Amino acid sequence: MVSTKKKSTASKTRSSSSKDVSLKKVKGENFYRNAKQVARAKLLTGGKAVRDKDGNIIKAAAFQKGESETKPGRVQPDRRWFGNTRVISQTALDHFRTSLSTKKDDPYSVLLRRNKLPMALLDDAANPNVRKRSHIVETEPFSETFGPKAQRKKPKLEVGTFEELSKIGAAAVAGRTESLTEGSSADSQQILVGDFQPVHADYIEPIFAKGTSRRIYGELYKVIDSSDVILHILDARDPLGTICESVLDYLKKEKAHKQVVLIINKCDLVPNWVTARYIQHLTPRYPTIAFHASPNHSFGKGSLIQLLRQFSQLHSDKKQISVGFVGYPNVGKSSVINTLKSGKVCRVAPVPGETKVWQYITLTRRIYLH
Repeated sequence: MVSTKKKSTASKTRSSSSKDVSLKKVKGENFYRNAKQVARAKLLTGGKAVRDKDGNIIKAAAFQKGESETKPGRVQPDRRWFGNTRVISQTALDHFRTSLSTKKDDPYSVLLRRNKLPMALLDDAANPNVRKRSHIVETEPFSETFGPKAQRKKPKLEVGTFEELSKIGAAAVAGRTESLTEGSSADSQQILVGDFQPVHADYIEPIFAKGTSRRIYGELYKVIDSSDVILHILDARDPLGTICESVLDYLKKEKAHKQVVLIINKCDLVPNWVTARYIQHLTPRYPTIAFHASPNHSFGKGSLIQLLRQFSQLHSDKKQISVGFVGYPNVGKSSVINTLKSGKVCRVAPVPGETKVWQYITLTRRIYLH
């Protein structure tokens, strides 16, 4: 017999994927479902609440409220809901007042990010209108009010009841009013008898009414409100006469976060020692710079630009700073701007009131003038 041998047939090649097929058991999954399928099954079957035998909800369904949560609840009120308030201790407040009371009014120190500090607490101690309790000891010391060295005197009253005191007061008021009426009638008769001669003080010159319109004040406060640094231009021939104390007081009280610099312009028209004396006199109040506006031979231009660059570095949180020019007419505000820009960007004239509207000029990428 012929031995029959099975021919070795080439084994069918199986794909590598069929060899390495293995279902890895991962935590949270079983053999039949993966995590996504389990989550979907829970979503479909878990939409009902769990109840006890009496029908009360033990566990609320997903995305639903239980019976206890549907009842109206009360939330405890808090004063911090109604404003951006912070609570600090009394020692921290005293330390804040003592450390910043001297620096607040110093024109050569700049407080950065003043809006983050409770600056109003510095004025509350000195402002009598916001005092919550009366400071009797400050008005009358204890040693002068009580004790053996007391200086308070008890008033002597000749009345025994309040009714008598009110009658005496009414009689005194009536006598005072009668004396005033008699005096005023006598003065009026003298005025009618005599000749009325107007003096120079009674005449109001029209020039004094110039510059008092509402439009001009609107332009002034527009510049003040939109400026980070304010340059007050003075005339070197009369710096104390061209300084505006009302504007400086307004800036000190209402806009204390703005820096003020005094510029004594036209210093070439007075001797050098006069300018030096005025700078020495004004420097303790505000930073003061002598300036001569000229297109070719200027003085103080480099110092002023360097000072403005220092202010721009201090206000690093802003993309640019605005510098406002204020001052009386014909003190040289437009001339100073032309000198800083080295060109004619503002119209100048020897007549007051040439610049009447608000102008915006770019000095550098971070410094704007107006």
